[in-house]
Amino acid sequence: MTAPPPAVVSRPDADGRPDADGRPDATAPLEPHFDVEAIQARWLPVWEDLQPFRASDDPADPRPRCYVLDMFPYPSGDLHMGHAEAFAMGDVIARYRFLKGDNVLHPIGWDSFGLPAENAAIVRGENPAAWTHRNIATQAESFRRYAISVDWSRRFNTSDPQYYRWTQWLFLTCFRRGLAERRASAVNWCPSCQTVLANEQVVAGECERCGAAVTKRELTQWYLRITDYAEQLLDDMAELRGTWPERVLTMQRNWIGRSTGAYVDFALCDDQGTIVDGGPVTVFTTRPDTLFGATFFVIAADAPLASALVTDEQRAAFTDYLAQVRRASDIERLAADRPKTGVFLGRYVRNPLDGSALPVYAADYVLADYGTGAIMAVPAHDQRDLDFARALDLPVRVVVETGEPDPAHTGRATVAEGVAVDSGPLTGLATAAAITAAIDLLAERGTGRAAVTYRLRDWLISRQRYWGAPIPIIHCPQCGEVPVPEADLPVLLPDLSGEQLTPRGTSPLGAAVQWLSVACPHCGEPAQRDTDTMDTFVDSAWYYLRYCSPQDDQQAFDPAAVRRWLPVTQYVGGVEHAILHLLYSRFLTKVLRDCGLVEFGEPFRALLNQGQVILNGAAMSKSKGNMVDLGQQIDAYGVDAVRLTMVFAGPPEEDIDWADVSPSGAKRFLARAWRLARDVTAEPGAPERGDHSLRCATHRTVAEVEQAITGLRFNVAVARIMELVNTVRKAIDSGPGPADPAVREAVAAIAIMMSLVAPYTAEDMWSLLGHPPPVARAEWPQVDPALLVQREVTCVVQVAGKVRARLAVPPGIDEAELSRRALADAAVERALAGRGVARLIIRPPSLVNILPEVAS
Repeated sequence: MTAPPPAVVSRPDADGRPDADGRPDATAPLEPHFDVEAIQARWLPVWEDLQPFRASDDPADPRPRCYVLDMFPYPSGDLHMGHAEAFAMGDVIARYRFLKGDNVLHPIGWDSFGLPAENAAIVRGENPAAWTHRNIATQAESFRRYAISVDWSRRFNTSDPQYYRWTQWLFLTCFRRGLAERRASAVNWCPSCQTVLANEQVVAGECERCGAAVTKRELTQWYLRITDYAEQLLDDMAELRGTWPERVLTMQRNWIGRSTGAYVDFALCDDQGTIVDGGPVTVFTTRPDTLFGATFFVIAADAPLASALVTDEQRAAFTDYLAQVRRASDIERLAADRPKTGVFLGRYVRNPLDGSALPVYAADYVLADYGTGAIMAVPAHDQRDLDFARALDLPVRVVVETGEPDPAHTGRATVAEGVAVDSGPLTGLATAAAITAAIDLLAERGTGRAAVTYRLRDWLISRQRYWGAPIPIIHCPQCGEVPVPEADLPVLLPDLSGEQLTPRGTSPLGAAVQWLSVACPHCGEPAQRDTDTMDTFVDSAWYYLRYCSPQDDQQAFDPAAVRRWLPVTQYVGGVEHAILHLLYSRFLTKVLRDCGLVEFGEPFRALLNQGQVILNGAAMSKSKGNMVDLGQQIDAYGVDAVRLTMVFAGPPEEDIDWADVSPSGAKRFLARAWRLARDVTAEPGAPERGDHSLRCATHRTVAEVEQAITGLRFNVAVARIMELVNTVRKAIDSGPGPADPAVREAVAAIAIMMSLVAPYTAEDMWSLLGHPPPVARAEWPQVDPALLVQREVTCVVQVAGKVRARLAVPPGIDEAELSRRALADAAVERALAGRGVARLIIRPPSLVNILPEVAS
C-alpha cells in the first residue's frame, strides 16, 4: 500500500489561521488530547485557503468525470437535522470519488423562490429577498462548518435575476414548441395561501404547505404539456432500473398511470333509445367487454358538459348539487367510503352495442379532469358504480361470470376477469378475447376505437404570488399572448414589500400598475404583463444543467460543458420528491433534448434516497416540541461526531431515530482513532517490513470499505473502519508496537478512509503522520491482492460445549488434520482429563466440538 511522501508536520498559528505563506505554522505545539473545537478551528481556515474541491472544466483533463449532486436546500432558516443527514451521505460519495482520482463536480446552491419567504416578508414588512439572502448567508456558513466537499465557485440562487432569466427562457422555449398553454379550468385553491396548487401539492384534501382545506376555483392558468411526454416518461424508466430505488420508479409509474382500453361514443337519445340532435358523449374504458352491463351514465358534476346537457326542468336541482360538490376536494370525492350522491340531468345516451337508453346523472365520484369527465356505469363490475346504483335504486346487470355471488344481493362488485354472459356476440368469450371483440364491434359501427390514456395531468405552473419567476408573456388586446423578446429577459420583479404582498385572491403583481403596463412587442399598442409567477418546481427542474457553467451570461448552459458532465453520476435526496421534482426534471430534460440542446433524455443516472431523522419514532416538528437542534448537537459533540452518527446509524435509505443513536459514543471513537496517529513512531516507508497479520487486516479493510461505499452501504464501511481501529490499538499496545511500519500504514489508511465521514479528525491524523493537507486529495489506499488471501484463520475448539482452545489454521485445512491438531492441543488434553472421545463435530476451518465419553 503506497502512501504520499512525508512532509513537515504543519500546525496553525495561535489564532488558528495559516501563516502569510498560506501554510499553517509548523512550530505550534501539538495538543496532548483530542480537542474537537481546536481541531475544527485549525483546519477550516486551511481548507478555505486551499479550496480543494474545485472541479476542472479543462476539456483536456484526463481524469474521469464524476458529477455528484445533492438536492439543493430551501433557505428557510439554518440547517436542520435533515440537512445534516442528506449532505453527509452525498459527501461520502463525493469524497470517495475525489480520493479515487476523479475530476468531481459537487456543487451547492439554493432553491430560493417560494411562499415561506413571501409570508415572512409580509410579517416583517420587507421584500422577500432580504429574508432569503439572510438565510442563505446563515446556511452557507453552516455548510462550511459542516465541511461538505462542495465547489463554492459554482454557487447560485434560483431567485437571482441571472438565474431566473434562464428559467423564463426555458418557459418561452416550451411556449414556442406548443408545450406551454393558457386555459381555463377548475383548479385547486388554497384559501389561506391564496394561490393555486398542483394536484401533487394537495395531501389528503389539504394544502401541503399550510394544512388548510383545499377548494376548487375556475381560473385561467398556464400549463406545461407534460402529458405529451407521458409514454416516454414511462418507457424510459427502463434506463433507470437497477440504479434508482424501485419504489420511486413504482411511484412514478403509478402517477403516470398508463391504461389500455377504448374510447366509446354514446349518442344522445330519448328514453326509448332514439337518437336526438347533439354530438356524442365520449368516454374511456378499460373494460369495453362490459358494455352490455352498463345501466346508467355519469358525468362529473363540475364538468362543463354537465352544465351544457342538463335540462331546464333539472337545472335548479343540478345547480344546488354543483355548489355542494365544489365544497369537497378531489381526495374527498374519490374516498371509497364516501356516500355516493348525484342528480339526474334529464338526459339519456344510447348504448352503442345494444341500443338501450341510459339515464345520465351528475355525480361527485367522477372528476372533470380525469379521462373525458364522463363514464359508462357498470354497477355489477365496479364498486363505486354499484354503490351509486344502490343509493339511487338503479338496475344491476351481471355480464361477466366470475363464480362469485350476484353483486345486486351482496353489495360487492365482481371485478375479476371471467367469461362474458348476456353480452350478445361477446357471450362465451374470456375477458381478454371479449375486450378485443368489443373494440372490433365498436370500430365496425364507427362508435369507438382502441386507445391508451394516462392518469398524468398537465403541469399547472401558474401561482398567484409574488416571490417567483414572472411568466414572460405580454397580453395584448390586438395580438393576444405575446412572448417577451429574449433580449428583454429577465422580466424583473417589481420592488414590493410587506403589506403590498398580502394575498387578495389575485397576484400581488397585478397591483404594481407601473410594472404591469407595457407596450406590445409586436404592435406597440398598450398591453399588460402576465401577473402570475411560475411554480418553484420549474426553477429546480433544470438547475443541474446550470451548475456546468453558472457564470455564463449568454445562455442557460454551455452545451459543451453539459456534454462533459451530464448526466449526473449520483443524485442524492429525499423520497418526498419522487413524483414532483424528479418527474418534472425528467420531462424538461426530454424537451431540451428534442430542442437539440442536450444529448440525453434522463438527467440522473443513479438516485439515492436518504431516510428522515426522527425522534422517539415520530417526525420532528416545532408544533410537537420534539425538535433536535443541529447547532446544539455540533456544539456538544463536534461536526465529525454528528456526521459519523448519521452515517453509522443504518443504511442510508432508513430513518434515523436520534433517540437510539449516540453522538457521544461517536466522539469517543474519534478520540481513539486520533490517538493512534499521535502514538505512531514508525518512520515513513517500507511497510512490507511490518507485521504481516496487521498488513493483511489493513488491506482487507480497505477492500471491504471500498466495496461497501460503492454499494452505498456506508454504515458497513464505518463498522469496518472501527474494527481496524481496534486491531491497530491492540497492535500498538500488545503487538508489534508503534514503531512497526505496518502500524503507520494502517493508521494512514484509517485517516484516508475516515475523511469520508469525519474530515476534521482525519485531517488532524494525516497531519500527525507528517503529511500536508488536505487528506481529501490524497490517493485512496492501493490494495495488495496477495494480502487479501487469508493464510490463517481462527478455529474454535470446544470440549463438551465449552471453549477450551483457539487454533491458527490454514483456511483450506481438511477434517482429518483439523481433528489431529485439536486433539493434540495441551489445553484440550487437560479438559479431556484422560477421557475418550465419544464424538467429534468438525466444521472446517472454524469449529471443532469434542464430546467426551461419559465415565461409567
